[in-house]
This record gives sequence, structure tokens and C-alpha cells, in this order.
Amino acid sequence: MSTYTVSGRFQSRDGFQPFTKDVEAENEDLARERIYTNVGSQHNRKRTQIEIEEVSAA
Repeated sequence: MSTYTVSGRFQSRDGFQPFTKDVEAENEDLARERIYTNVGSQHNRKRTQIEIEEVSAA
């Protein structure tokens, strides 16, 4: 498993909130899925409210 740094933003009451998170995944697609799952559950947001701007290997 590799570590990926994922950055983007999600919709909040005050507009968009930026985020940068490190996740362990086998590839970039799985890293994106983990971000959708984690950010969505932590901030009660749907996938359509989360925008991933960049995924890079750390």
C-alpha cells in the first residue's frame, strides 16, 4: 500500500472548506474513494458536495 496526499474542498455553510489529507491505498482511485467515505462521514456531506482537486503520491 502507498500513501497518497489528497487535496480538495467540500461544501459547508460558509461556502467551501479546503482540506488536505494523507490516506493509504493501493492506487489513486481507491484513495479518492477513501476520501469520499471519510470526509463524507465526518462532515455529513454527499459525494456531490466534495471536490477532489489533486491526488499525488507522498
